[in-house]
Amino acid sequence: MVAGASGAASSLSWLAPARPYLIGLAIAALGFTWYKSLSNKQSTACGPDGTCVVEKKSFVASRTFLSIITIVAIILMAFPLYAKMFYPTPVTPPTTVEIVNNQQQVEFTIKGMSCEACEEEIDNEISKVNGVLTYNTSYATHSSMLTIDKSKANISAIEAAINNTGYTVKNYKIITANK
Repeated sequence: MVAGASGAASSLSWLAPARPYLIGLAIAALGFTWYKSLSNKQSTACGPDGTCVVEKKSFVASRTFLSIITIVAIILMAFPLYAKMFYPTPVTPPTTVEIVNNQQQVEFTIKGMSCEACEEEIDNEISKVNGVLTYNTSYATHSSMLTIDKSKANISAIEAAINNTGYTVKNYKIITANK
Protein backbone atom coordinates (compact mmCIF):
# COMPACT_ATOMS: atom_id res chain seq x y z
CA MET A 1 0.00 0.00 0.00
CA VAL A 2 2.78 2.44 0.95
CA ALA A 3 4.80 1.52 -2.13
CA GLY A 4 1.78 2.26 -4.30
CA ALA A 5 1.27 5.64 -2.63
CA SER A 6 4.90 6.62 -3.13
CA GLY A 7 4.70 5.56 -6.78
CA ALA A 8 1.61 7.69 -7.25
CA ALA A 9 3.27 10.63 -5.50
CA SER A 10 6.38 10.37 -7.68
CA SER A 11 4.25 10.56 -10.81
CA LEU A 12 3.14 14.03 -9.64
CA SER A 13 6.69 15.36 -9.37
CA TRP A 14 6.06 17.58 -12.39
CA LEU A 15 3.93 19.73 -10.05
CA ALA A 16 6.94 20.66 -7.90
CA PRO A 17 7.60 24.00 -9.66
CA ALA A 18 3.99 25.01 -9.00
CA ARG A 19 4.20 24.14 -5.29
CA PRO A 20 4.29 27.74 -3.99
CA TYR A 21 1.24 28.64 -6.07
CA LEU A 22 -0.66 25.55 -4.96
CA ILE A 23 0.15 26.31 -1.31
CA GLY A 24 -1.13 29.86 -1.81
CA LEU A 25 -4.30 28.51 -3.41
CA ALA A 26 -4.83 26.06 -0.52
CA ILE A 27 -4.32 28.81 2.08
CA ALA A 28 -6.77 31.06 0.24
CA ALA A 29 -9.36 28.27 0.04
CA LEU A 30 -8.95 27.42 3.74
CA GLY A 31 -9.14 31.09 4.68
CA PHE A 32 -12.34 31.57 2.69
CA THR A 33 -13.86 28.43 4.20
CA TRP A 34 -12.98 29.57 7.73
CA TYR A 35 -14.43 33.01 6.99
CA LYS A 36 -17.71 31.47 5.77
CA SER A 37 -17.79 29.05 8.74
CA LEU A 38 -17.25 31.76 11.34
CA SER A 39 -19.63 34.25 9.78
CA ASN A 40 -22.53 31.80 9.39
CA LYS A 41 -24.86 31.40 12.31
CA GLN A 42 -26.56 28.11 12.84
CA SER A 43 -29.93 28.17 11.19
CA THR A 44 -32.96 27.64 13.30
CA ALA A 45 -36.34 26.69 11.94
CA CYS A 46 -39.30 27.85 13.96
CA GLY A 47 -42.70 26.34 13.42
CA PRO A 48 -46.13 28.03 13.59
CA ASP A 49 -46.62 26.78 17.13
CA GLY A 50 -43.47 28.63 18.29
CA THR A 51 -41.17 25.65 18.70
CA CYS A 52 -37.71 26.14 17.20
CA VAL A 53 -35.52 23.33 15.99
CA VAL A 54 -31.77 23.85 15.49
CA GLU A 55 -30.62 22.09 12.36
CA LYS A 56 -27.62 19.92 13.12
CA LYS A 57 -24.86 20.00 10.47
CA SER A 58 -23.18 16.82 9.35
CA PHE A 59 -19.66 16.11 10.60
CA VAL A 60 -18.19 17.00 7.18
CA ALA A 61 -19.81 20.45 7.40
CA SER A 62 -18.67 21.04 11.01
CA ARG A 63 -15.90 23.28 12.32
CA THR A 64 -14.26 20.23 13.91
CA PHE A 65 -13.80 18.65 10.49
CA LEU A 66 -12.54 21.98 9.09
CA SER A 67 -10.04 22.18 11.96
CA ILE A 68 -8.76 18.68 11.23
CA ILE A 69 -8.41 19.46 7.51
CA THR A 70 -6.57 22.72 8.30
CA ILE A 71 -4.09 20.98 10.63
CA VAL A 72 -3.42 18.19 8.11
CA ALA A 73 -2.92 20.76 5.35
CA ILE A 74 -0.40 22.73 7.45
CA ILE A 75 1.51 19.55 8.32
CA LEU A 76 1.67 18.54 4.65
CA MET A 77 2.67 22.03 3.45
CA ALA A 78 5.52 22.12 5.97
CA PHE A 79 6.77 18.62 5.10
CA PRO A 80 9.96 19.79 3.32
CA LEU A 81 11.01 21.50 6.55
CA TYR A 82 10.97 18.33 8.64
CA ALA A 83 11.40 15.61 5.98
CA LYS A 84 15.05 15.08 6.94
CA MET A 85 13.89 13.37 10.14
CA PHE A 86 12.61 10.42 8.10
CA TYR A 87 15.86 9.74 6.26
CA PRO A 88 18.56 7.75 8.03
CA THR A 89 21.97 9.30 8.42
CA PRO A 90 24.20 7.66 5.83
CA VAL A 91 27.05 5.66 7.29
CA THR A 92 30.10 5.74 5.11
CA PRO A 93 32.67 3.05 5.66
CA PRO A 94 36.14 4.28 6.52
CA THR A 95 38.37 4.41 3.49
CA THR A 96 42.06 4.76 3.13
CA VAL A 97 43.07 7.59 0.87
CA GLU A 98 46.59 8.29 -0.17
CA ILE A 99 47.12 12.02 -0.29
CA VAL A 100 49.31 13.03 -3.18
CA ASN A 101 50.49 16.60 -3.36
CA ASN A 102 51.38 17.42 -6.93
CA GLN A 103 51.65 21.15 -6.34
CA GLN A 104 54.78 22.95 -7.36
CA GLN A 105 55.68 26.64 -7.25
CA VAL A 106 57.55 28.10 -10.19
CA GLU A 107 58.80 31.65 -10.63
CA PHE A 108 59.25 32.96 -14.17
CA THR A 109 61.42 36.01 -14.80
CA ILE A 110 59.93 37.97 -17.69
CA LYS A 111 61.71 40.44 -19.95
CA GLY A 112 59.95 43.22 -21.83
CA MET A 113 57.25 44.28 -19.34
CA SER A 114 56.85 48.05 -19.57
CA CYS A 115 53.77 48.79 -17.44
CA GLU A 116 51.28 47.34 -14.96
CA ALA A 117 48.84 46.54 -17.77
CA CYS A 118 51.31 43.89 -18.93
CA GLU A 119 50.41 41.87 -15.82
CA GLU A 120 46.82 41.37 -17.02
CA GLU A 121 47.88 40.26 -20.48
CA ILE A 122 50.32 37.69 -19.11
CA ASP A 123 47.89 36.46 -16.44
CA ASN A 124 45.22 36.03 -19.11
CA GLU A 125 47.46 33.74 -21.18
CA ILE A 126 48.73 31.80 -18.14
CA SER A 127 45.16 31.13 -17.03
CA LYS A 128 44.52 29.23 -20.27
CA VAL A 129 47.25 26.66 -19.57
CA ASN A 130 45.98 23.36 -18.19
CA GLY A 131 47.25 22.57 -14.68
CA VAL A 132 47.93 26.14 -13.54
CA LEU A 133 46.30 26.50 -10.12
CA THR A 134 47.28 30.05 -9.13
CA TYR A 135 49.26 32.82 -10.73
CA ASN A 136 50.42 36.29 -9.82
CA THR A 137 52.36 38.43 -12.27
CA SER A 138 54.16 41.50 -10.98
CA TYR A 139 55.44 44.40 -13.06
CA ALA A 140 57.51 45.62 -10.11
CA THR A 141 59.57 42.41 -9.93
CA HIS A 142 59.24 41.51 -13.64
CA SER A 143 58.19 38.03 -12.64
CA SER A 144 55.26 35.70 -12.43
CA MET A 145 54.77 33.32 -9.48
CA LEU A 146 52.72 30.24 -10.32
CA THR A 147 51.43 27.26 -8.41
CA ILE A 148 50.93 24.36 -10.78
CA ASP A 149 49.78 20.77 -10.65
CA LYS A 150 52.93 19.08 -11.93
CA SER A 151 50.95 16.04 -13.10
CA LYS A 152 48.95 18.24 -15.51
CA ALA A 153 51.02 21.33 -16.26
CA ASN A 154 54.05 21.49 -18.46
CA ILE A 155 56.59 24.26 -17.74
CA SER A 156 57.47 24.59 -21.42
CA ALA A 157 53.75 25.11 -22.23
CA ILE A 158 53.60 27.89 -19.64
CA GLU A 159 56.77 29.44 -21.05
CA ALA A 160 55.30 29.29 -24.57
CA ALA A 161 52.08 30.94 -23.35
CA ILE A 162 54.04 33.82 -21.81
CA ASN A 163 56.19 34.18 -24.94
CA ASN A 164 53.00 34.33 -27.07
CA THR A 165 52.09 37.61 -25.35
CA GLY A 166 55.13 39.30 -26.85
CA TYR A 167 57.13 39.23 -23.63
CA THR A 168 60.04 36.84 -23.19
CA VAL A 169 60.73 34.38 -20.39
CA LYS A 170 64.28 35.11 -19.31
CA ASN A 171 64.47 32.12 -16.97
CA TYR A 172 62.47 30.21 -14.42
CA LYS A 173 63.19 28.52 -11.14
CA ILE A 174 61.31 25.96 -9.14
CA ILE A 175 60.69 27.37 -5.67
CA THR A 176 59.19 24.31 -4.01
CA ALA A 177 58.76 20.80 -5.21
CA ASN A 178 56.45 18.68 -3.09
CA LYS A 179 56.89 14.96 -3.55
